[in-house]
Parts: sequence; structure tokens; C-alpha cells
Amino acid sequence: MAEVQANKVNNRYLVLGARGLVGRATVGALESAGDSVLAVSRNEPEFAMGANSTFVACDLNDRQQCSEVFGALSGITHVVYAALQEQPDLIAGWRDPQQIATNTRMLENVLDFVEPSRHLTLLQGTKAYGAHLAPMQLPGKESQPRHPGENFYWSQEDLVRQRASSWTFSVVRPQIVCGVALGSPMNMVLAIGVYAAVMRRLGRPLQFPGGLGFVTEATDAELLARSIIWCGTDPACANETFNVTNGDVIDWPSLFPAFADLFNMRAGEPQPCRLRDEMPAFAAVWDEIVAEHGLRRFTMSELIGNSWQFADASFGYGGRARSTLLSTIKIRQFGFHECVDTEAMFAKHLRALQAERILPP
Repeated sequence: MAEVQANKVNNRYLVLGARGLVGRATVGALESAGDSVLAVSRNEPEFAMGANSTFVACDLNDRQQCSEVFGALSGITHVVYAALQEQPDLIAGWRDPQQIATNTRMLENVLDFVEPSRHLTLLQGTKAYGAHLAPMQLPGKESQPRHPGENFYWSQEDLVRQRASSWTFSVVRPQIVCGVALGSPMNMVLAIGVYAAVMRRLGRPLQFPGGLGFVTEATDAELLARSIIWCGTDPACANETFNVTNGDVIDWPSLFPAFADLFNMRAGEPQPCRLRDEMPAFAAVWDEIVAEHGLRRFTMSELIGNSWQFADASFGYGGRARSTLLSTIKIRQFGFHECVDTEAMFAKHLRALQAERILPP
């Protein structure tokens, strides 16, 4: 035990994409574990970091900047690559060759100048099972062959496999990651919270705006962070891929009454609404909510980013909803047994955003 503890004290993590849902949760989990963290993103985080954490701004698209930042580093034991660049048209961008090239180049700009001495964790998702292109085989299993559809997962993974000679890696595949972050392009928690707050301000009930007849899953960002730390420190996980989800399923219309209760408003019957088109028109209404409740002065656009587009896809707007389910048998067999109640998860994160004066009470 003393030897394990001694090794743990020497852990030094490089977390790329530290302002995002995954990165922020990972930084927090590592701080709680007492590890040293170098957090990197293009812009400074809005959250305070602990005594063992240091922040450095770096644009991973800028190779010269990456050389200056990462070339001077030493002693990095673990890399968590949670950085991501999306196109303004989020969904179409998932198949765009330029987006694939950009995300691959960003990872290359890191590994050309710094590599871990022990382990790297790479993030993927349900695009690995072709869920963005066609109905996926249910449940998605890590043993299934690579889906031939275009995305940057495969070029990034191939790059990692080529470089991993003196260190190991893991690939983790969550879906609909939920946590606390601002401006993320795929943030369902803030999309739901802002949508609910605006509907309440307009005197309307909270109605599920998507399609019916499908189920999906979510992954709590804090659960995902703990799985990242686990697979990066357990030798049995070397060079393995793991699906990571909460362990239950989502039927969105069944959750919306609970969301309505959190905002002390009425729940209504499902009513399709394309949030990408409708919600930006209520930007001034959101400004009124901010002023009335003394919230931190973020515009709707600053909070949501491209998340209205992601919410439309996740909610199955337009009647093209597909069930997306991942098997978590493998990760359980390897020893990670944690699970989270998804309704409780949404309540936790929405209340956290209320407590931080991002969302109204």
C-alpha cells in the first residue's frame, strides 16, 4: 500500500480541454484525489482551481504555441485528451473532412511535443458505432468492428496507437455527457435549464420539444472523470476501450415533469420545437431573467454555444429519433462498477448551476 501511495503522489496529469464538460470534471476529480494537474484550454476557465492545479492557455491549432507550451514540460505521467473543435453547423460538421483533419492535427500538435510517461486517455462516443449516420446496432459493444462512417475518432486513435511505445492508453466512450460547463457545444444540462427558465418567464408550461418512441443514455461527467482516473491507473486497462454510461436509460418525456418541478413550473404535453431556430429569438428574454434574478452576466449565446443543435439531435426532433444504447458489461467486468441515477444527476447539475447563479432558482 505504501508503494501505491508513493506512486500516486508522483502523478502529474495534463488535461487538455479543461474548460469543457469532461475536462472540468476531470480536473475536479484529480484535485480531490490529490494529484498534480496542468489544465489547458484556449481560454481561461471561469471556475477556481485547487492548490495542486495550474492553468495554461494554449490553442491546440497553433503549432508554434504548442511547441512553446508543451516543449518545456517534463514529468507528465498522464494525459487526458478531452479537447475538441466543432464546426458552427454541429451535426453536419461531424462528417466534414476539414473537421476530422483539424481534430487530428490538434492531438498531433500535443504529442509532437509532450507524451506521458505512463498513460493517455482518449475520448470517443456513439459516433464510433455510427449513431450519427444510421440506426446503430444495439447495444453498442467495444468488440464491434469500426464503423466505416467518417469521424475523427479513428485517425486520432490510430495516431495514439502509433505513438504508444513506452506508455499505454485507454479509449473511453460515453454518450450525452452531462455536467457543469459554459459554452460547451454539447451541453444538455444548460440547454434544458435555459429552455425551462425562458418558458417559465414567458408563462408557458415546460414541454418536451423532441420526438417520441426512442430511448437513450447519459453519462455523468463526474462519473466519467472517475472512470478516466481508474482506467489510467489500473494496469489491466492498458490499451483497452470502454463504454461508460450511468447504467440506466432515458425516456425524455418522462423526465420533463421532474425538470418542471426543479423550476417550479407547470409541465405540459410534448410539443415538437426546433430549439436551434426558436430559442435564439428569446435572447432578450434571457437577459431579462439575468437582470431579475441577479445572475452572472452571460448571454444566452455565451452559455449555450452550439448546444441547441445538440439538444435537437438528442431529443430526436423531426421524427428521426433513434435509440442509442451502449453496453457497459466490459467496464464492469474489468472492475469499474459505479453507476448514477440519471434523473438525480440532472437535478444535481441544474441545482449546481442555480447555486453558481448561472441559472435562476
